[in-house]
Amino acid sequence: MASTVSVVFTKPETVLDDYTRVMELASWATHLTGERELLLKLNLSWTKYFPSCSSQPWQLEGVLRTLLAGNYTPETILPIENKTVVTNPVKGARNNLWIPVLDRYNCRFQPLPDVEWTVYRFKSKLLKLNDIFPEGVEIPAIYPGRDILHLPTVKTHGHSVTTGAIKNAFGGLLKEVRHYAHKYIHEVLVDLLLMQNELHPNVFAVMDGTVAGDGAGPRTMHPSVQNVILASADSVAIDAIAAKLMGFDPMEIPYLRMATEMGLGEGNPKNIEIAGDDITNINFHFSTKKSLVIWGDQMLRIGPLRFLEKILLHSPLVVWAPFASNVYHDFMWYPTIGQKRINEFSSTPWGQLFDEYAGRRPARHRPAGNE
Repeated sequence: MASTVSVVFTKPETVLDDYTRVMELASWATHLTGERELLLKLNLSWTKYFPSCSSQPWQLEGVLRTLLAGNYTPETILPIENKTVVTNPVKGARNNLWIPVLDRYNCRFQPLPDVEWTVYRFKSKLLKLNDIFPEGVEIPAIYPGRDILHLPTVKTHGHSVTTGAIKNAFGGLLKEVRHYAHKYIHEVLVDLLLMQNELHPNVFAVMDGTVAGDGAGPRTMHPSVQNVILASADSVAIDAIAAKLMGFDPMEIPYLRMATEMGLGEGNPKNIEIAGDDITNINFHFSTKKSLVIWGDQMLRIGPLRFLEKILLHSPLVVWAPFASNVYHDFMWYPTIGQKRINEFSSTPWGQLFDEYAGRRPARHRPAGNE
């Protein structure tokens, strides 16, 4: 059966209904039946809010509203996100306005650092993760046997070219030391697909490209209004179509090519059925750049400074790295370059919608899933 990706063009006035439409076009209820609990994996790339960086509040609301109008109840949906060495999921959930949306739909946010983690022995032969973590790969104990729905955004990434549904699993399946995997990021992303095949009966993804991220992703990007949302039960296919929309050849991106060759999904757009709106001539003309932090990380892992990798990134001295990253991103880039881009975003219809969610302007009526 051919992989299907649904694509819908949207606007703030209709975005919640459009999320229902894009999910229905991808036959979401066939894959997520409500028979078991659902992990709702949010995407937090920055504790602060920055357009296109993390799951949008309207993305979360549109998906929740659709699920709750279907076979789910608030008790059977578990919204989750993990920490990294540079992000805090609780503060991030507040700053990105997830908490007000979750409260409105009576859903409880579960930070993954607060759940039990256990070593899971995967039957599949992983490409790199067993070598990176020879003592065993720890995963959240709540993962096995539950379905999962990913909520990524359309954006570039300095390590992996693009990021989406597959990379979103990176933030849930691996602990905060997952930065060890950056050296082999493409192989590790394929490993995540292998792992999810064993853990979850069903995997689904709903991606927001209302405001997409161009340039030095996943944080220091140029937000670009593109008014598009996507959905699919094939994580490889949805990431491939998002990459194509951004202007990349998906089969030239190593993790998408490897996943396709291994039969883990379909990354060739010629073999993917598009449901919904016509995207034949759409090209955002994005390009991937490396932020100062990612450039430095790669210099130490695969560049001329790699002889310093173990002592600087795999020893107690590693505390310098998150400190330097936070200083650069939060105290240098964000209040200068970032704030200017946020101000530009605020004048767009999506920026005005974000202000509605933040309570800075009157909100239009958005009926909850049980109304």
